[in-house]
Amino acid sequence: MRKVVGIDGTFLKGQYGGVLLVATAQDGNGQCYPLAWGIVDSKNEDAWSWFLTQLKEIIGDTDELALISDRAPSIKKAISTVFEKAHHGACAWHVAQNIKNKFKCADIMGSYWSAVNAYRCEDFTGYMIEISNRYPRVAEYNITTTNMVESLNNMLVNARDFPYVALLDVIQEKMSKWWNDRRIVATAITTPLTPSRESELRPRFAQSNGRHTSQLNPITYHVKGGELEGVVDIFNKTCTCKEFDIDKLPCVHAVAAAHHAQVSVYSLVSPYYTKEYYLLAYDETIYPVGSQSQWDVPNEVVTRIVLPREVKEKKRGRPKTSRFPSVGEFRKRKNRCGKCGAYGHYKKKCNSQTGSTEGNPPTNVPG
Repeated sequence: MRKVVGIDGTFLKGQYGGVLLVATAQDGNGQCYPLAWGIVDSKNEDAWSWFLTQLKEIIGDTDELALISDRAPSIKKAISTVFEKAHHGACAWHVAQNIKNKFKCADIMGSYWSAVNAYRCEDFTGYMIEISNRYPRVAEYNITTTNMVESLNNMLVNARDFPYVALLDVIQEKMSKWWNDRRIVATAITTPLTPSRESELRPRFAQSNGRHTSQLNPITYHVKGGELEGVVDIFNKTCTCKEFDIDKLPCVHAVAAAHHAQVSVYSLVSPYYTKEYYLLAYDETIYPVGSQSQWDVPNEVVTRIVLPREVKEKKRGRPKTSRFPSVGEFRKRKNRCGKCGAYGHYKKKCNSQTGSTEGNPPTNVPG
């Protein structure tokens, strides 16, 4: 896995409440790769510190590690305390929603996304100056917000009502299926890279044709042609366009340089994207816990007294099943046809030949 980990929490709706915390990375094929789960009382600093401490035992702490989370003060403080070397980042999509909601400036979102996707500092600075000239407060906005692992929360939307043990069983079953299915896919791969990375790299072979490449020294090449020229270091795997540096996948310039140097393009790809690493990611099998009678529980755990949380008093009315939208997130209201009763269109645009006659007077009454 590349060292980018998203952490998030979702509230549980069972009898005892609580919060399910999760940490996830991304495998070489661009899919979610859950690393750790935990159930805590609430999203406070103590809970996050405990969870992050356990996570640190798995992934370590280096300056190459980036953690993605929301902008809650509790999690920000816990990350800075537990992970002294790692960096703290944010989700660009949710930042965009917050900016649109807070500053009402949807017309600059094109420049925002261009800044987000910029590889070179000078390009990023240019887009930020453009934003600053039109909306100075947006350029000063603190971009440290929201979730990276929303898909995992959505996966468990129904299971959040379950008791804790049943919820963990659902997670185990889902993870077991993911690991097995992806292991089968990985075994069937016939290319050096994972399918998503192979499809991303392949077009660059054709795009590199016609580029003028000259060697500057034993490891550095100057590639001209196209909108942007580049200087490629095939030993350190860098290019002045910065795509090679950040994506860890050869850019068009690097592909051209590899051809000129008569080295394999695949030798320049990060090992994270290879079939071998993809197989290793899912090499282990996730087994079910089994019957409680078969558990081998240490005596120190058996003798420990753990009191359950206080039962939450149920509110009146029908329980809410859908989550509250995030800041800046809007949900479209579904229209229901008054003729056929289906959703997605109005009565005037209904093409149904036989509509509902509920509440309408009969039209064929014998005289």
